[in-house]
Amino acid sequence: MSQKQSSTSTTKSKELKIVTKYVATLDDVKNDLRKLKVLYIISFFNDISEKALQHLIYNMKERGYQLYQDFMVISGAPFSKALKNDLTILLYVGLLETNVKKKLSLTSLGKEVIRECLEKVPGIDKDSISKLVSELKPKIALIDAEVELAFRGAKRRRSK
Repeated sequence: MSQKQSSTSTTKSKELKIVTKYVATLDDVKNDLRKLKVLYIISFFNDISEKALQHLIYNMKERGYQLYQDFMVISGAPFSKALKNDLTILLYVGLLETNVKKKLSLTSLGKEVIRECLEKVPGIDKDSISKLVSELKPKIALIDAEVELAFRGAKRRRSK
């Protein structure tokens, strides 16, 4: 019987997958105009959920300000993989942080970089970005509130 079991059992092997990722530095971010614009957009909020930020930048694109091109709309929610990757880099470098509510906010280093780059780097379109963010802020606040309510509900379910 042991011979029969050994012939029918399958062997599982553990494979190591190696994935290469680009490691960014603070200087790389300071030289990347698109990432600086994302930081500038986030600076208008105390904190913002990733979902609300995706919606905001997608709505900015719909109004003619194209920061990212690769948006997919999945069941009504826009998503850009490039924006997600840029947010990951900004978190890695320490310019953004995630708070307890899973929302993105600028770190003190992020605020310092924005202040420095707004003065020195041309092409950040401060006026058009601030105008669009002001127009879209009420709509984005609703999406952010929805995310916060979902977070609270999940937190309550876990505590029971």
